[in-house]
Parts: sequence; structure tokens; C-alpha cells
Amino acid sequence: MPIIIAIVLLSALRYFEIGPFAELSWWWIAGLLLVAFVWFEFIERMLGLDKRKANKEQDKARQERINKAFKK
Repeated sequence: MPIIIAIVLLSALRYFEIGPFAELSWWWIAGLLLVAFVWFEFIERMLGLDKRKANKEQDKARQERINKAFKK
């Protein structure tokens, strides 16, 4: 997520030509976009981070159902 924030921030600074970012090449921003794409499409899946997040959400929902059932 931090890389997405950096991309948006750099794009805005470059577009509005603020400070030293006025001279920044758009290729740097395109490079960050490529890095973000590779991360979210390939590396995150290889490390299992997408499944881990889904499993945590399922465990939380399961625990809430158990708590609700036994509090009656």
C-alpha cells in the first residue's frame, strides 16, 4: 500500500509541477507502477500474502459466530 500512496503523491507533484518534482521524468512514476503491478500480481501470490489475509477474515467471522452462539 505505501507504494500506491507514493505513486499517487509523485504523480500529483509532477502533474502540478511542484518543487523539484517539476523536472522528474514520468518514467520514474511508470517504473513505480510496474513495480506495484509485479508485487500485487506475482510476488504477493508467491508469498501467500493474499491467502493469509483472506484466512484471517474468515477466522474472525468464524469466531464472531461462535461468540454469538454461546452468549445466548
